[in-house]
Amino acid sequence: MSFAIDNTQVETGLPVPMEEFRRQVNEMLRSSVDSVEPPRLREAMAYSLLADGKRIRPTLCLLAYGIFDTDVSIALPTACGLEMLHTASLIHDDLPAMDDDDFRRGSPSNHRVFGEGMALLAGDALLAYALEFILQNSDSLQPERLLGVMAKLIEVVGPSGLSGGQALDLYSQGRDDVDPLTVEEMHIKKTGALIEASVVTGAILGGASQDDITRLATYARNLGLAYQIVDDILDETSSFEEFGKEVGQDRAAGKWTYPRLVGVEEARERVRGLITGAVAELDGFGERASMLRWAAEVVRGRAAA
Repeated sequence: MSFAIDNTQVETGLPVPMEEFRRQVNEMLRSSVDSVEPPRLREAMAYSLLADGKRIRPTLCLLAYGIFDTDVSIALPTACGLEMLHTASLIHDDLPAMDDDDFRRGSPSNHRVFGEGMALLAGDALLAYALEFILQNSDSLQPERLLGVMAKLIEVVGPSGLSGGQALDLYSQGRDDVDPLTVEEMHIKKTGALIEASVVTGAILGGASQDDITRLATYARNLGLAYQIVDDILDETSSFEEFGKEVGQDRAAGKWTYPRLVGVEEARERVRGLITGAVAELDGFGERASMLRWAAEVVRGRAAA
């Protein structure tokens, strides 16, 4: 299935093609955990996985795939697996031993509803189930492409990705020798790695050349770093209603963020530079990459709000 690319927006604020991708991802996610046992673990997994969201990472995967192919059904299982990985990271990040957040997307965090032990298990289960789900639902995918996707997703949860980023985050709290490069490394691992994996796996699934994958990886790395810096800006400047969770928590917990180190205005300037660099990597893809350009400009706009 393919969709015409235009800038018409629907009530969610997303362009029509992106909203259609979001609808398809939500539909597959709703049925993805139906058979999980035991029931209480299934409830905890579904509570966070099916929470309302724009499904940014799976949509980026489908948009990157769409540059090279049009049969979106091939990429949907991987797109949903990416959302499972993302959800697992959120459940774990919210735990008292990590970022200690009581709210996520405007609702109580998983551990506030199911307890810390069950939340930890729900996150662990989603990390593994993401790979299992992709493998079980990708029968028509060429083996080398499936292997490439698996390798990228395994990498993203390890020390060079989510785990390493969270470790840097914990290590940096309360220290007085943290610099912007350390914070950027933390963001690239903790947030940027999954956004990069979303775009790269989409390109792999679509049969992109190595040169195209490299360019799209650079786009996504810049986008991911910019996205996290914007989140940190909003934690300094927005409200609970706008942000979906308590604001000012990072500063109160002694966590180092880009705007805390260099100030909000310099952080915004860094975002603008990152987005300019990201968009430049899309030159040559033409209209096929128009929604990836749009996504980058949305992040630029959030920084200026």
